[in-house]
This record gives sequence, C-alpha cells and structure tokens, in this order.
Amino acid sequence: MDEPFGALDAITRNRLNVELLNIWAEIGTTIIFVTHSIDEAVFLGQRVIVMSTNPGSVHTEIDVPIDYPRTPDLREEPGFVAIAAQVRKALETA
Repeated sequence: MDEPFGALDAITRNRLNVELLNIWAEIGTTIIFVTHSIDEAVFLGQRVIVMSTNPGSVHTEIDVPIDYPRTPDLREEPGFVAIAAQVRKALETA
C-alpha cells in the first residue's frame, strides 16, 4: 500500500491504523506499507525500512520489537518514542 491514509485527518488515520492491524491479524498475510509518517511506520510495522534518495535503495532496516495487539496509547510509551527517534535519525542520514 502506498500512502493509503495520507490525506486523512489524524483521528481517522489512527482508527484506520488500528483497523488495518485487526485485518492483518485475521488474514496473516504480509503487507508492505509505504508512508512518510514515522509514527505510522513504527505503529504498524514489525520493521521499518528507510530508503535512500539516489539511487533508491535500502539505507537502514530497523526492527520494531513491540508486541501486538497495539493500541493508539502505544505512541506515548518510551519504547515507541525511542524507536521513532531511531527512524528519524536514519532519515536524516539517508
């Protein structure tokens, strides 16, 4: 999926993030989700791939060792914030 929630308001976007995780838990298939939102990437992903610009290639792969199910309150947890900071730093050097 390429930026499917990009044009949505924050409340709807968060609700759809949770709904996507529920669907994923039911069907168990791999989902590749492209987003420019660091929080969304960390919330949804088991790992976050940061791409470099030229040429487009994998710059960094960051594991997200946070258990499922995930709730929106997770975004305030220290572990989540630390992973988001790691992604942010990787983007700055990509």
